[in-house]
Amino acid sequence: MSDHPDPAAPRWLVTRHRRPAAAIRLYCFAHSGGAVGEFVRWGDELPEVEVWGVQLPGRGSRLDEEPYTAVEPLVAALVEQASFEGPFAFFGHSLGALLAYETARALRDRGLPQPECLLLSAHPGPHLARRLPPLYHLGDQELFAVIQGEYGSLPEEITEDPELLALVMAPHRADFEIVDTHRHRPGPPLGLPLHVFGGSEDRLTPEDLAAWERHSDGPLSLHLLPGGHFYLREQRAALLGHLRRVLLTPALDHTPDHL
Repeated sequence: MSDHPDPAAPRWLVTRHRRPAAAIRLYCFAHSGGAVGEFVRWGDELPEVEVWGVQLPGRGSRLDEEPYTAVEPLVAALVEQASFEGPFAFFGHSLGALLAYETARALRDRGLPQPECLLLSAHPGPHLARRLPPLYHLGDQELFAVIQGEYGSLPEEITEDPELLALVMAPHRADFEIVDTHRHRPGPPLGLPLHVFGGSEDRLTPEDLAAWERHSDGPLSLHLLPGGHFYLREQRAALLGHLRRVLLTPALDHTPDHL
């Protein structure tokens, strides 16, 4: 993967394929504890799109940096140090959806270019109260057990090596502190189309996902795909098909698949 050409953003933005002639750029925000490699590889299957990952401190190529534990300073640093070259869209999964939304708000508030649309995955409307108890204060083994019980997204083998477990849990803990302590700051709605995605077997209900509609004056479409919280791994081809249609259709398709 290579860094963004803007020297002011040497580590925030990474990609596998530079495509100067691409119709649009897609900037992807990962889930709690996640790195961007999973998302930038989408560029292999979206040849018409230049796919970038937003690499947060404390993971991937920025493992040696202290992770953020609150939304506001993270987003402020991102929009001050990185530039999003248009036309572009944001995709965010779980925590990444919240960060994509807050980044769009920060760009709007600073008078900077806005994304063409937001693609928001597996996260409820940001004004809704979090239903799970706080997790960021848990020890490594306890936090791992909760993540596995809720999402089943980590390899069991890491519990056999305390140093590896601590390394893996550090960004998860920082991100859960973001999630556990964040309180929505009311403000004017965005003026963007919102395309919301979720897994039909996730604990989030269609109503939770549709609650995003109050946060933009633009249209909202809701797409449910088979699977749980990480449906996007099981349904990668189907999701990328939706993204291709949304990003490359001149008149954006706002028809929901399931409501």
